[in-house]
Amino acid sequence: MSERTSSRHTRKPDLPKGPSNWKAVWPDIKELIRPRRGQLALGLVLIVISRVAGLVLPASTKYLVDDVLVNRRTELLEPIILAVLAATAVQAGSAFWLTQLLSKSAQRLIAELRCKVQAHVNRLPVNYFDANKSGQLVSRIMNDVEGVRNLVGTGLVEFIGGLLTAALSFFVLMRISSTMTLMALAVVAAFSLVLRYAFTTLRPIFRERGKITAEVTGRLTESIGGIRVVKGYHAESREDRVFAEGAGRILANVLKSITGVSLLSLSATTLMGAVGGVVMYMGGRQIIDGSLTLGGFVTFMAFMAFLVAPVFQVVGIGTQLTEAIAGLERTRELLDEQQEDAGGARVMEMPPVAGKVEFEDVHFHYEEGKPVLKGISFEAGQGTVTALVGSSGSGKSTTIGLIAAFYRPTRGRVLVDGVDLGGVKLGSYRSQLGVVFQETFLFDGSIRENVEFGRPGATEEQILEACRLARVDEFAERFEQGYDTVVGERGVKLSGGQKQRVSIARAILADPRILILDEATSSLDSETEQLIQHGLSYLMQGRTTFVIAHRLSTIRRADQILVMEGGEIVERGNHAELFASQGRYHELYTKQHGLERNLFLAPGEGDAPETGTEA
Repeated sequence: MSERTSSRHTRKPDLPKGPSNWKAVWPDIKELIRPRRGQLALGLVLIVISRVAGLVLPASTKYLVDDVLVNRRTELLEPIILAVLAATAVQAGSAFWLTQLLSKSAQRLIAELRCKVQAHVNRLPVNYFDANKSGQLVSRIMNDVEGVRNLVGTGLVEFIGGLLTAALSFFVLMRISSTMTLMALAVVAAFSLVLRYAFTTLRPIFRERGKITAEVTGRLTESIGGIRVVKGYHAESREDRVFAEGAGRILANVLKSITGVSLLSLSATTLMGAVGGVVMYMGGRQIIDGSLTLGGFVTFMAFMAFLVAPVFQVVGIGTQLTEAIAGLERTRELLDEQQEDAGGARVMEMPPVAGKVEFEDVHFHYEEGKPVLKGISFEAGQGTVTALVGSSGSGKSTTIGLIAAFYRPTRGRVLVDGVDLGGVKLGSYRSQLGVVFQETFLFDGSIRENVEFGRPGATEEQILEACRLARVDEFAERFEQGYDTVVGERGVKLSGGQKQRVSIARAILADPRILILDEATSSLDSETEQLIQHGLSYLMQGRTTFVIAHRLSTIRRADQILVMEGGEIVERGNHAELFASQGRYHELYTKQHGLERNLFLAPGEGDAPETGTEA
């Protein structure tokens, strides 16, 4: 809207980055897991089968060394080999089905979460979008939920499987040598303290990365969307520098996280060496004094690897889970934003609208202490045309925004047919509303699809009639693909006037009871505007219409004209009354008429401004 000031939305503060943050998202994790607990349970069964089967190979080494190699019991060789091959087949099969089951479940979850977040964002109030870049929101919808695959996918189950294997290995190791096991376990316990500190440090880094990525994506989206402005001002190099700075911030964050993960890997490798050294020393001593067989030592070393393996899994999977929780925190922040209909105030279904609109002492501000509207009061009768005029920033578009229920008054009431819009379910009201904005927005689809957007399911005859009334047929039928011509992103393949005509056709097809025209003909030349006025006149018949018009000559037939300045109505009446009063409207009208005459007429041409109500 043309004169609306940049609004600010009260943002929730970031969650604290302390180590207990996982508690804040635990309810969300349980909500994600609950519908999939059957799949996760089956996954746990498969991981148990896979891990138990995986222990057959190390367990068989004791019999291979002590019985087959040392004691020459060759008849045991074939059964041992067959047992190992069978266990390997079971391990491979269960691992395959585990991946199929949980990986696909995780991807479905990501799709569901994206849809949930997108649907929630679509229902946030307009002032939220005023305060947040569209590119940032796109990034948060698409990227922040990506990491949750590790919560219900193979990542979490593999980690649990690793812990299970470690537990089984621990009991086997205690049977072989409790002394060596407890010494090795002491080293692992010391390393767990390092892991706790590391992940407490890494999680804020991942959280910050999501924020930076959203900011950079937002600016990149704006830059590409405004490429004509960028090229028109030869600002390619400037945008290159802005993006390079953002990419550098992402790189710095990634490098910081890589350093942390690398230190974890270093610590894990050091741990493995330390455990290996302790086991080799103590195991060697026990073999020499005869308390441990060679086969028992080899088996101990193999099972020790299974005991220590979860530590390495924590380095990889733990990092992924930390990233997932950081993304889930950001997703939760977005889902916690209050929707337009939330709060319990909007509970009433709007009945069929007749069209009477009233403002009762309406005050409004975007920012505290900076009023935009100051006690606006007026009445627009059913089927009448109300025009709003005034200088830029006078409050015209804000008034229109309140009629469309994009905002709530700071004080006062907006009534439609005597019903306060503050208590109405917005969907039931806006379905009876038609809007044509100055900044025409078209989707990247065909002309037909953009017109039909105002009334899904309309018949071909209804679509063509709307296009005829809006003069869309004059250019659409000249295209090779006709109404199936794709207009491009934001309608880039059409001229400004053509886009505006498609927008007007969309409003005609919607057949609204209340119509808002926010400088709807601003992109049209005078000749085309005169043609479009016929379509607009048809559209306005029997509807309560509000018009913001740049050209004051186009609103002379309005039933009432509200002249706004500084957020207040300073004059009201029809064209003849206001022109005759020699006030602000007269000043605006004569100034504009004189400017147009100076620009387009030769000296001495033209008539005096009309004072009647006829165009």
